[in-house]
Amino acid sequence: MNKTHNINVGGYPFTIDDDAYASLEGYLGKIEAHFRRSEGAEEILDDIERRMAELLQERTKNKKIVSKDDIKQVIAIMGTPEDFDTGSEFGEPEGNTSGREYKTGKKLYRDPDDKLIGGVCSGLAAYFGIQDPLWVRIAFALVALGGGLGIPIYLLLWALVPVAETPGDFLAMRGEKINVKNIAKIVEEQVENISEQLSEIGQDWKSKRRKKKSERRQRKSWKDHL
Repeated sequence: MNKTHNINVGGYPFTIDDDAYASLEGYLGKIEAHFRRSEGAEEILDDIERRMAELLQERTKNKKIVSKDDIKQVIAIMGTPEDFDTGSEFGEPEGNTSGREYKTGKKLYRDPDDKLIGGVCSGLAAYFGIQDPLWVRIAFALVALGGGLGIPIYLLLWALVPVAETPGDFLAMRGEKINVKNIAKIVEEQVENISEQLSEIGQDWKSKRRKKKSERRQRKSWKDHL
């Protein structure tokens, strides 16, 4: 009889046998060691566990205990640190120098990172594989000017389409694999964007302080000449 464990993965409870537990523990240990010094390491690990929990739930719908084979199949989908350093499917495609590659998405989300109003157009662009959301925005504008339906359609989509929040949402929106490497890439992009925004805020604040100091010196100089 194989010993079982009751564990929590990504916020979901599972009953897992001893062999599967050892395999999962070893895998997560490797992932943690790989991303320990990465920007947003804690969020990367949380999102990886959340995605693994989703995959385990799919595999164990009619089962009570997670087996070692279940863990093996989930790891095959997620990828390992060893995969990142090889020319496997988890690496960058050869000859791709254009940066982000857009593919036809499988899920429609609103994109909060590239929005003018609600992120509907950028989400539609990602879903249909259109690299520049500008063309979708132009289409909505033309429909609005032509028959007046553009605005109601946009508002309806804004109300019905969920906003992308997790790395898994962003990857599903782009039609990319929800594996370890891509999750880490999304989190690092988000951390970098936040850092840039904070840096810009800091620069603006310093610029305003310098401007105020300059104005005070000018007023003081003007008073001294009176």
